[in-house]
Amino acid sequence: MRAQQLLKAFSQAGKRAFLVGDLNAGVIVALDLEGRWFGILNGEILNRVNPEAIAGQSTGDRYLNPGGDGLWPAPEGTKLGYQYAAGAWRVPPGLLAARFQLTRSAGRSVTIRAEIDLVNNQGLGIPALFERRITVSPGRAAVTVRALESITYLGRATWGRGDCLLAPWSLCQFDCRSGCEVVFPCRRKAVVWDLYNDRSDGQRTWVDGFCHTRTDGKYRYQIGIGAEVPWIEFRDPQRGLTVRRTSDALTLAQSHIDIRDAEPTTSPGGKGVRYSVYTDAAGFMEIEAAGGCPVILRPDSVMSIAVNTRFAVTEK
Repeated sequence: MRAQQLLKAFSQAGKRAFLVGDLNAGVIVALDLEGRWFGILNGEILNRVNPEAIAGQSTGDRYLNPGGDGLWPAPEGTKLGYQYAAGAWRVPPGLLAARFQLTRSAGRSVTIRAEIDLVNNQGLGIPALFERRITVSPGRAAVTVRALESITYLGRATWGRGDCLLAPWSLCQFDCRSGCEVVFPCRRKAVVWDLYNDRSDGQRTWVDGFCHTRTDGKYRYQIGIGAEVPWIEFRDPQRGLTVRRTSDALTLAQSHIDIRDAEPTTSPGGKGVRYSVYTDAAGFMEIEAAGGCPVILRPDSVMSIAVNTRFAVTEK
């Protein structure tokens, strides 16, 4: 999809969208669609776009996944997750209804914010402020988007990890097809594990210290990747597209957590996720980066993560 077409689609739907950078190298920030952003290079949208999500409205019964790059709260499942508060899986209504506000704009950078009330799977209410500070840096046949993602706890009570986990989680989505894969440097197979019960080992090959995991849209799986892996890279040879995600190291006050989509009766595990790869049999995938959570969640605690996403396109 061309960037101009996406801007027109938001306008026709009566939903606010803001261009950061320009149509050659930039992002379109969807203020009324979960605060998601969509990368642009040479006038082309690089992320997956779901036009139905722009024109329509998600409900508790049917989630219209917008594509682009979104900020979600982690964990997804387990007793302390945010997707099963009403019993069945659903995106938190506070996130669906959020209308992000543009609080700062300067050249190739922008800051957006929204207050979003969360409820975890134990029924604990967590008032929070979501913020995305986005900066665009153009390059030769490439564009880099740096996003400082943060969730600030606005409540007055203090909680330990046995009652509440909360971390920022950035999900960057793409259409995928035969030949697509995610590659990352990794010499120890124990650093990669399944987040579902399915075993996805057969989707991966290990060559010269690199893991190659297929994301061809034919097999649904999700893997967690530990903190020692420095980056992950999505590759789509048909489009000549590579997308590398790198997250900054966490502060000593926070550590990675179990973000997986597990049953709400399950306790969180001990393995912390820095990166994740999700691929769906519906023909799309996500490269994800997760932040951390402090041992004690206190009033005004800020959970943050800085993520660099570099898009590059080569001539086919």
